[in-house]
Amino acid sequence: MATLVADKTLTVKSSSFESNGPIPAKYTCAGANINPELTITDIPDGTKSLALILDDPDAPKGTFVHWVMWNIPVRDKINEDSAPGAEGKNGRNENKYMGPCPPSGTHHYHFKVYALDTKFNLPVSTDKESLLKAMKGHILASGVLIGTYQK
Repeated sequence: MATLVADKTLTVKSSSFESNGPIPAKYTCAGANINPELTITDIPDGTKSLALILDDPDAPKGTFVHWVMWNIPVRDKINEDSAPGAEGKNGRNENKYMGPCPPSGTHHYHFKVYALDTKFNLPVSTDKESLLKAMKGHILASGVLIGTYQK
């Protein structure tokens, strides 16, 4: 049975920025505020859906959640400016992607992707903590892509 910490690692990349590199303004509050393309490889057999959490652990009041999504079809790409799964509540209580928008300094944005052995029937009020709780015991693999942004 899978645990919250996956034994296997997904590889998460973007054609828009390098790992630990700057996220282009297009994907932030200073630009079009759309999500970048993500490619996901090393998805294990038995995966029924993917989930994604984008957060900023450098936020002044603690980790800020920018995007929550689940029931993403099992494929190797999330296209730019798309939401292929069910979107939950971000840190502004909105059901959508909210690009990087730090008040000051350079922040790190963690695009976390999870391969799951199930799909979920969760309400649109689901937030990061609720999704993490639902995923417990269902994670087959996970991976993260970190990008930075400074206004």
